[in-house]
Amino acid sequence: MKLFKKVLIANRGEIAVRIIRACHELGINTVAVFSEVDRNTLAVRLADEAICIGPAKAQHSYLNIPAIISAADITDAEAIHPGYGFLAENSSFVESCTASRITFIGPSAENIRAGGDKAMARQIMKKSGVPVVPGSESTITDEESAITLAKEIGFPVILKASAGGGGKGMRIVHEEGDLVKLFHMAQKEALASFGNGEMYMEKYISEMKHIEVQILADNYGNIIHLGERDCSIQRRHQKLIEEAPYAFADKAFRDKIGKAGIKAAKGFNYSNAGTVEFILANDGNIYFMEINTRIQVEHPVTEMITDIDIIKEQIMIAAGAKLQYKQSDIKYNGHSIECRINAEDPEKFTPSPGHISLFIPPGGNGVRVDTAAYTGWTVPAHYDSLIAKLVVHGRDRSEAIVRMRRALREFIIEGIKTTIPFHRKIMEHPDFIKGDFNTHFIERNYQ
Repeated sequence: MKLFKKVLIANRGEIAVRIIRACHELGINTVAVFSEVDRNTLAVRLADEAICIGPAKAQHSYLNIPAIISAADITDAEAIHPGYGFLAENSSFVESCTASRITFIGPSAENIRAGGDKAMARQIMKKSGVPVVPGSESTITDEESAITLAKEIGFPVILKASAGGGGKGMRIVHEEGDLVKLFHMAQKEALASFGNGEMYMEKYISEMKHIEVQILADNYGNIIHLGERDCSIQRRHQKLIEEAPYAFADKAFRDKIGKAGIKAAKGFNYSNAGTVEFILANDGNIYFMEINTRIQVEHPVTEMITDIDIIKEQIMIAAGAKLQYKQSDIKYNGHSIECRINAEDPEKFTPSPGHISLFIPPGGNGVRVDTAAYTGWTVPAHYDSLIAKLVVHGRDRSEAIVRMRRALREFIIEGIKTTIPFHRKIMEHPDFIKGDFNTHFIERNYQ
């Protein structure tokens, strides 16, 4: 296996910095691409080379496939890492890389297409013997079909965009009288967000945990999992806090959900890093939700308890290496929690871009901060509001919570509003401390 000499990072913010660091530890030179508004970002400063790919709007820069491919050609980059978001799950981008003889550090275009089509993914899982929530066998394009299926499944049901993610194009329907209106709303949002109005429907499981499994798969059929993460603390289907492992996981549960994750990856003939997401119902049953064909925002909590650098593994797998680990090699140590620090009003959750007059991240034992922010940087209004990921590790969950409280108290960001005060409230909430929460925790306690 011969590693790449140079990798281009087709992203921005903290994930671009994270990838640059992994590349440098592997002895790989890096190229940062940036929009005009991102000229003074940390990624640009840390990369070996940097090249402007367009104006601030993402569709003219970070989503501009010809500009990114040209940047790779100009700089002689052998591979491109997409990070998450933007083009990370765009199969056309993967094909453009292949056509230009550039290695895409991630799964195949076929993997991305299958994972992105939620209805197709359900079919693959059923064939693979992975349990799925009762729902549609194929996509739904009209309201009459939606009504017929909802009556068969039984209310409540949830409508989801087949090509969607991140909570877009999703509506919960509690009774038949609301179905037509909500179907059209979800379909319209799906079209606007993904250019695809196809929907699918599932039985809505109201009381649930959101548990996901981190997968690593090489190009030789070897697949392992790195344990599970609890991502149940969400607002409007957007994750806010993640932790690993699941607080109530025993060996039997981890074996069960881990094997289901591996079975899912095999069903997709998956390669590289990926995440299989599951619903954990109150009765203890697990159901396949979706597969994310990219690195996850919350990957650091898994790294903290396994001591495995997932980004490095992605790069080595893409370069042709076999997995360095067998399943029996994976050991779990302690507990890790991640808080997503967003440039948002902590009460209204509205964006708060602007100039950071002071940025002092916390430190000390067991504290990690993944960020591209610094004193003097201006948070642009054009992109996602995530500015830092605060990650802690403790001997157990209790110590991790105490350490997170301390780190949040130390974290100083002035000039803009952030979600730090909101996270401090959650870390003090008795139900969170007990692990007694599900995906409705935020709406029931803070809305």
